[in-house]
Amino acid sequence: MDVAAADGGTTGGKAKVKDYMTRDVVTVSPDATVEQVSHQIAESDEHNGYPVCDGRRVEGFVSARDLLLADSEEPIFKVMSQDLIVAHPDMDVNDAARVILRSGIQKLPVVDDAGNLVGIISNTDVIRSQIERATPEKVGKLMRTLESIHDTEVEQTRRDVPLDELTPTQGKVYADELEGRSYELERGLAEPLVVIDCAPNSDDGDFLLADGHHRVMAADRIDLDTMDAYVILVDEDVELGMAKTAEKEGLGSLGDVKVVDYARHPLVETTKRLQ
Repeated sequence: MDVAAADGGTTGGKAKVKDYMTRDVVTVSPDATVEQVSHQIAESDEHNGYPVCDGRRVEGFVSARDLLLADSEEPIFKVMSQDLIVAHPDMDVNDAARVILRSGIQKLPVVDDAGNLVGIISNTDVIRSQIERATPEKVGKLMRTLESIHDTEVEQTRRDVPLDELTPTQGKVYADELEGRSYELERGLAEPLVVIDCAPNSDDGDFLLADGHHRVMAADRIDLDTMDAYVILVDEDVELGMAKTAEKEGLGSLGDVKVVDYARHPLVETTKRLQ
């Protein structure tokens, strides 16, 4: 079993494997039969393989490919992969991404110093870590812009915001892109929203949606009530151009946003013309 090295402990503010790994891991016993695990994989919508554990200790990993030509009564410990790469919880998530990419595997079991299973990190988790890293850059740029234009200071926090308290600032979204955002939401890949709280001292929400209209509309379609968001706190005396635009276009709630289902996103059309 090869343990991928941790990168300098937990200092430095870098995202770690433990920040993105799944802690509730489904495992199989070394004594389970090929038939049992085959049925387990066939009945699952999420798994095409499992860590093989004796108690909490990882003994190997079994994938659907390992089971293809095996006898149905064969115990898993005879067909599982024992040459296993695992990660440590304190490993830099970027290093885990490199291991996943270079090895061609989809999931890395995560073990502690005693070799006990504490989680699993997948290529999906790695993608999510990269998406969430990009959002703070958007937030920082918007905050600097607001401070420069309005000669004020703003603050930022992160929390769940109710969708029914959002005021959109974009009048239309595209149906084809909604499908993509729905796919992301179902797999936990959607980046946080960026919203502006225009009344931070009030109990009533007054949130302007600055970034994430397609994500919000997709979430509303699948009946989500709240979404994770970076919230920029702005003084109540500041008059925002986005608020004026929303009022001018009659945008008071998500119901006022038009879903365009007869045209594709402009960037997609541009790409096709270039081809």
